[in-house]
Amino acid sequence: MRIRFGYRLALDCAQPTPAMFLVDIHPSRRRDIEREEGASAGPDLRLRSHTDSFGNIVRRALLPAGRTVIENDGVVHDSGLPDEVVPDARQTPVADLPPDALPFLLPSRYCESDLVGPEAWSLFGHLPEGWARVQAIVDHVHQRITFGYPFADNTRTAFRSLSEGRGVCRDFAHLAVAMCRSMNIPARYCTGYLGDIGVPKDPAPMDFSAWFEVYLDGRWYSFDARHRIPRIGRVVIARGRDAADVAIVSTFGPHFLSHFQVWTDELGENDAAGDAPAALAAE
Repeated sequence: MRIRFGYRLALDCAQPTPAMFLVDIHPSRRRDIEREEGASAGPDLRLRSHTDSFGNIVRRALLPAGRTVIENDGVVHDSGLPDEVVPDARQTPVADLPPDALPFLLPSRYCESDLVGPEAWSLFGHLPEGWARVQAIVDHVHQRITFGYPFADNTRTAFRSLSEGRGVCRDFAHLAVAMCRSMNIPARYCTGYLGDIGVPKDPAPMDFSAWFEVYLDGRWYSFDARHRIPRIGRVVIARGRDAADVAIVSTFGPHFLSHFQVWTDELGENDAAGDAPAALAAE
């Protein structure tokens, strides 16, 4: 399967402002990219890049006063298979976990596993360890939180999501991650592309999506508490302890996000990618 992907972000700054962007497809999927324009910000802005401690590609720049547009467009190959489902996947005892999985057991900025732990154990402690317990957490969070873009709040944590019962995809992921960690299941937050492939088209504007991965039986598996069912065409951009580690844009000074657009569309095997969406040239 071929997937057309891309984004356009426009930021307005009153003065020169340092910024970081996590918008590149993750290194684990770079070999699948057929074509990519590459993150660009105009001829006069230099984007430097490095890899962070989680293995994500980070872009850095000093944004000038005025408007800066960061954009990309490309085609990536995907297996076309839905998220893997392995009901027999077992939970690894903490004593046997590899060192790189241990940080994903601990509370973090948005995932207060110590605070949600009592409810998680009361709800799921009687269930078998492993896949069944994770799926039960996914099902519960899916039912507990009402999705809506107007509910977005960049200060909402997993514990607040539990009490408020509303949020966006990051809130679904944060609460599920926190509950998994509280039950000694390593869980990490993911952000990336997830188009409406193999499902009815969502009338809401496309956004970067959030989901999570858990470590079971020696490997990481994808779960999605917002959508609940296995999905086709996930393309990960970044992984971390929570959204604080993988923010799409971080500026070290005030800015205003004046435009935000993301696209993820299935292409036929012989389809040309064509031009980027018309709004890419707008404004």
